[in-house]
Amino acid sequence: MTREAYHRALKDVEDDLELMAAMVGTAIAESITALKSRDIEASRKIVKNDALINKKRFDIEEKCIRLIATQQPMAVDLRILAAVINIITDLERIGDHAEGIAKISISIGDEPLVKPLVDMPVMADKALSMLRRCMKAFLGRDVETARRICNEDDEVDALYDRIYGELILLMVENPKLIKDATYLIWAAHNIERMADRVTNIAERVVYMVTGKMEEMNVSKY
Repeated sequence: MTREAYHRALKDVEDDLELMAAMVGTAIAESITALKSRDIEASRKIVKNDALINKKRFDIEEKCIRLIATQQPMAVDLRILAAVINIITDLERIGDHAEGIAKISISIGDEPLVKPLVDMPVMADKALSMLRRCMKAFLGRDVETARRICNEDDEVDALYDRIYGELILLMVENPKLIKDATYLIWAAHNIERMADRVTNIAERVVYMVTGKMEEMNVSKY
Protein backbone atom coordinates (compact mmCIF):
# COMPACT_ATOMS: atom_id res chain seq x y z
CA MET A 1 0.00 0.00 0.00
CA THR A 2 1.40 3.38 -0.99
CA ARG A 3 1.58 6.20 1.55
CA GLU A 4 -1.23 7.97 -0.28
CA ALA A 5 -3.41 4.85 -0.23
CA TYR A 6 -2.65 4.37 3.46
CA HIS A 7 -3.80 7.89 4.33
CA ARG A 8 -6.95 7.34 2.27
CA ALA A 9 -7.63 4.16 4.22
CA LEU A 10 -7.09 5.99 7.51
CA LYS A 11 -9.46 8.74 6.40
CA ASP A 12 -12.00 6.08 5.43
CA VAL A 13 -11.86 4.69 8.98
CA GLU A 14 -12.56 8.14 10.43
CA ASP A 15 -15.44 8.67 7.99
CA ASP A 16 -16.94 5.34 9.02
CA LEU A 17 -16.56 6.31 12.68
CA GLU A 18 -18.41 9.56 12.03
CA LEU A 19 -21.19 7.63 10.28
CA MET A 20 -21.48 5.15 13.15
CA ALA A 21 -21.73 8.01 15.65
CA ALA A 22 -24.52 9.54 13.55
CA MET A 23 -26.38 6.21 13.54
CA VAL A 24 -26.07 6.01 17.32
CA GLY A 25 -27.22 9.61 17.69
CA THR A 26 -30.31 8.84 15.67
CA ALA A 27 -31.03 5.83 17.87
CA ILE A 28 -30.79 7.98 21.00
CA ALA A 29 -33.17 10.64 19.71
CA GLU A 30 -35.68 8.18 18.28
CA SER A 31 -35.73 5.95 21.37
CA ILE A 32 -36.79 8.83 23.63
CA THR A 33 -39.30 10.16 21.12
CA ALA A 34 -40.84 6.69 20.77
CA LEU A 35 -41.03 6.23 24.54
CA LYS A 36 -42.60 9.63 25.07
CA SER A 37 -45.14 9.25 22.25
CA ARG A 38 -45.81 5.55 23.01
CA ASP A 39 -44.89 4.61 19.44
CA ILE A 40 -44.39 0.86 19.66
CA GLU A 41 -43.66 0.38 15.96
CA ALA A 42 -40.91 2.99 16.09
CA SER A 43 -39.48 1.22 19.13
CA ARG A 44 -39.43 -2.09 17.26
CA LYS A 45 -37.60 -0.40 14.38
CA ILE A 46 -34.93 0.89 16.77
CA VAL A 47 -34.41 -2.63 18.13
CA LYS A 48 -34.08 -3.99 14.59
CA ASN A 49 -31.68 -1.25 13.48
CA ASP A 50 -29.32 -1.94 16.37
CA ALA A 51 -27.94 -4.81 14.29
CA LEU A 52 -26.78 -2.25 11.71
CA ILE A 53 -24.87 -0.35 14.38
CA ASN A 54 -23.24 -3.59 15.54
CA LYS A 55 -22.25 -4.47 11.98
CA LYS A 56 -20.72 -1.04 11.44
CA ARG A 57 -18.67 -1.50 14.62
CA PHE A 58 -17.25 -4.83 13.39
CA ASP A 59 -16.53 -3.41 9.91
CA ILE A 60 -14.55 -0.52 11.40
CA GLU A 61 -12.70 -2.78 13.80
CA GLU A 62 -11.69 -5.09 10.96
CA LYS A 63 -10.34 -2.15 8.95
CA CYS A 64 -8.33 -0.91 11.93
CA ILE A 65 -6.82 -4.31 12.65
CA ARG A 66 -5.94 -4.79 8.98
CA LEU A 67 -4.14 -1.44 8.88
CA ILE A 68 -2.26 -2.16 12.10
CA ALA A 69 -1.23 -5.62 10.89
CA THR A 70 -0.22 -4.69 7.36
CA GLN A 71 1.06 -1.13 7.67
CA GLN A 72 2.59 -1.13 11.16
CA PRO A 73 1.65 2.51 11.80
CA MET A 74 3.80 4.49 14.17
CA ALA A 75 3.16 7.10 16.87
CA VAL A 76 0.15 9.32 16.14
CA ASP A 77 -1.41 7.06 13.50
CA LEU A 78 -1.25 4.07 15.83
CA ARG A 79 -2.91 6.10 18.59
CA ILE A 80 -5.67 7.10 16.18
CA LEU A 81 -6.40 3.49 15.30
CA ALA A 82 -6.21 2.38 18.94
CA ALA A 83 -8.57 5.21 19.94
CA VAL A 84 -11.02 4.30 17.17
CA ILE A 85 -11.14 0.66 18.29
CA ASN A 86 -12.04 1.80 21.80
CA ILE A 87 -14.50 4.46 20.64
CA ILE A 88 -16.51 2.09 18.45
CA THR A 89 -16.93 -0.21 21.45
CA ASP A 90 -18.43 2.64 23.47
CA LEU A 91 -20.58 3.72 20.53
CA GLU A 92 -21.95 0.21 20.22
CA ARG A 93 -22.77 0.21 23.93
CA ILE A 94 -24.54 3.55 23.60
CA GLY A 95 -26.56 2.02 20.78
CA ASP A 96 -27.38 -0.89 23.08
CA HIS A 97 -28.66 1.58 25.70
CA ALA A 98 -30.92 3.20 23.08
CA GLU A 99 -32.13 -0.28 22.11
CA GLY A 100 -32.76 -0.90 25.81
CA ILE A 101 -35.03 2.13 26.01
CA ALA A 102 -36.90 0.91 22.94
CA LYS A 103 -37.38 -2.52 24.53
CA ILE A 104 -38.69 -0.85 27.68
CA SER A 105 -41.18 1.07 25.57
CA ILE A 106 -42.32 -2.20 23.98
CA SER A 107 -42.66 -3.80 27.42
CA ILE A 108 -44.85 -0.96 28.66
CA GLY A 109 -47.01 -1.48 25.59
CA ASP A 110 -50.12 0.62 25.10
CA GLU A 111 -50.29 1.64 28.76
CA PRO A 112 -49.85 5.35 29.52
CA LEU A 113 -46.67 6.34 31.33
CA VAL A 114 -46.97 6.66 35.10
CA LYS A 115 -45.79 10.26 34.83
CA PRO A 116 -45.07 12.66 31.98
CA LEU A 117 -41.48 12.63 30.73
CA VAL A 118 -40.00 16.00 31.67
CA ASP A 119 -36.40 15.55 32.78
CA MET A 120 -35.74 12.38 30.78
CA PRO A 121 -35.87 14.05 27.35
CA VAL A 122 -33.59 16.77 28.74
CA MET A 123 -31.18 14.04 29.85
CA ALA A 124 -31.27 12.46 26.41
CA ASP A 125 -30.73 15.80 24.66
CA LYS A 126 -27.74 16.45 26.90
CA ALA A 127 -26.21 13.04 26.26
CA LEU A 128 -26.78 13.45 22.52
CA SER A 129 -25.20 16.91 22.54
CA MET A 130 -22.21 15.54 24.43
CA LEU A 131 -21.81 12.75 21.86
CA ARG A 132 -22.03 15.03 18.84
CA ARG A 133 -19.57 17.54 20.27
CA CYS A 134 -17.26 14.73 21.33
CA MET A 135 -17.11 13.43 17.77
CA LYS A 136 -16.33 16.94 16.53
CA ALA A 137 -13.55 17.06 19.13
CA PHE A 138 -12.22 13.77 17.75
CA LEU A 139 -12.21 15.01 14.18
CA GLY A 140 -10.73 18.37 15.20
CA ARG A 141 -8.22 16.86 17.67
CA ASP A 142 -9.71 19.24 20.24
CA VAL A 143 -8.47 18.21 23.68
CA GLU A 144 -9.98 21.12 25.61
CA THR A 145 -13.49 20.43 24.32
CA ALA A 146 -13.08 16.74 25.18
CA ARG A 147 -12.10 17.66 28.75
CA ARG A 148 -15.10 19.98 29.14
CA ILE A 149 -17.48 17.30 27.91
CA CYS A 150 -16.27 14.95 30.65
CA ASN A 151 -17.27 17.52 33.27
CA GLU A 152 -20.77 17.78 31.80
CA ASP A 153 -21.52 14.21 32.85
CA ASP A 154 -22.35 15.58 36.31
CA GLU A 155 -25.37 17.39 34.84
CA VAL A 156 -26.76 14.13 33.47
CA ASP A 157 -26.13 12.40 36.80
CA ALA A 158 -28.04 15.14 38.64
CA LEU A 159 -31.04 14.73 36.34
CA TYR A 160 -30.95 10.97 36.82
CA ASP A 161 -30.89 11.38 40.61
CA ARG A 162 -33.93 13.65 40.42
CA ILE A 163 -35.88 11.26 38.18
CA TYR A 164 -34.95 8.32 40.39
CA GLY A 165 -36.10 10.13 43.53
CA GLU A 166 -39.41 11.17 41.99
CA LEU A 167 -40.18 7.66 40.77
CA ILE A 168 -39.25 6.04 44.07
CA LEU A 169 -41.59 8.46 45.85
CA LEU A 170 -44.32 7.57 43.35
CA MET A 171 -43.87 3.87 44.12
CA VAL A 172 -44.03 4.49 47.87
CA GLU A 173 -47.24 6.48 47.50
CA ASN A 174 -48.86 3.96 45.15
CA PRO A 175 -47.37 0.42 45.13
CA LYS A 176 -49.55 -0.48 42.15
CA LEU A 177 -47.25 1.71 40.04
CA ILE A 178 -44.04 -0.09 41.03
CA LYS A 179 -43.70 -2.09 37.81
CA ASP A 180 -44.26 0.79 35.38
CA ALA A 181 -42.24 3.24 37.49
CA THR A 182 -39.36 0.75 37.51
CA TYR A 183 -39.47 0.68 33.71
CA LEU A 184 -38.89 4.45 33.67
CA ILE A 185 -36.03 4.16 36.16
CA TRP A 186 -34.41 1.64 33.82
CA ALA A 187 -34.91 4.00 30.87
CA ALA A 188 -33.33 6.90 32.76
CA HIS A 189 -30.45 4.66 33.81
CA ASN A 190 -29.80 3.81 30.16
CA ILE A 191 -29.42 7.51 29.39
CA GLU A 192 -27.12 8.02 32.38
CA ARG A 193 -24.93 5.20 31.07
CA MET A 194 -24.88 6.79 27.60
CA ALA A 195 -23.30 9.91 29.07
CA ASP A 196 -20.75 7.78 30.93
CA ARG A 197 -19.81 6.14 27.63
CA VAL A 198 -19.39 9.54 25.99
CA THR A 199 -16.98 10.42 28.80
CA ASN A 200 -14.98 7.32 27.85
CA ILE A 201 -14.88 8.53 24.25
CA ALA A 202 -13.68 11.97 25.36
CA GLU A 203 -10.87 10.32 27.32
CA ARG A 204 -9.80 8.51 24.15
CA VAL A 205 -9.73 11.81 22.26
CA VAL A 206 -7.34 13.18 24.88
CA TYR A 207 -5.20 10.05 24.64
CA MET A 208 -5.14 10.16 20.85
CA VAL A 209 -3.82 13.74 20.82
CA THR A 210 -1.55 13.75 23.87
CA GLY A 211 -0.48 10.14 24.14
CA LYS A 212 -1.44 10.15 27.83
CA MET A 213 -4.13 7.99 29.42
CA GLU A 214 -6.25 10.04 31.81
CA GLU A 215 -9.36 9.10 33.79
CA MET A 216 -11.53 12.19 33.97
CA ASN A 217 -14.60 13.00 36.07
CA VAL A 218 -14.26 9.87 38.20
CA SER A 219 -17.64 8.61 39.45
CA LYS A 220 -18.71 9.76 42.88
CA TYR A 221 -19.97 6.25 43.67
